[in-house]
Amino acid sequence: MDFGSGFGVTANYLAKYNNVIAVKPNEEMIKNRYIDNQYTQVNGSFEWLIKEPNNKYDCIICHNVIEYMDNRSELLQEFDRILKPNGFVSIVKHNRMGKIMQKAVFEYNIGETEALLKNEYINSQSFGVIKEYDNRILEEYSRGKLTIDRCYGIRTFYGLQDNRFKSDPKWIENMLKIELEVSENPPLREISFFHHIIMRNT
Repeated sequence: MDFGSGFGVTANYLAKYNNVIAVKPNEEMIKNRYIDNQYTQVNGSFEWLIKEPNNKYDCIICHNVIEYMDNRSELLQEFDRILKPNGFVSIVKHNRMGKIMQKAVFEYNIGETEALLKNEYINSQSFGVIKEYDNRILEEYSRGKLTIDRCYGIRTFYGLQDNRFKSDPKWIENMLKIELEVSENPPLREISFFHHIIMRNT
């Protein structure tokens, strides 16, 4: 299940080899979604989730969603309930330290940099206030039912690169290679724009 599936990019990609249910409350985004591969699209949110049966899913995708939700503890506990034994949750989240680097170095946005340094929230252009949270609090939200198995950094260097370099035909290939090499390097992971966390119901 892809919970908070956006325009369906991830759901569409995964549907090539998997049975996928994509869940999104925004009807306009659903109308404009990617549908190269067949998957089930649901117009719903948490209210739909709580009606799903126990132990149904092998994997739950929840990318850049939890920052915008208030009922985080209930959400993580529901994820645990509907996961099969040894299932896992894939979470992508904003990383405050990485955003500070992005705002200060690439964007030169002093106002938002200072706000982030003061632990204040800033707005997303599309979805409202981004309420970042510490990685470990995810385990508290789930009341210990889900534990963090792995954490990767995403966009460690990508977002700091000058756009003039991106015209190089090998840029994306080279950048992907170096991003993968440092994705589990603890100091560099801390300045990545996103964190990709894998949680399991052990």
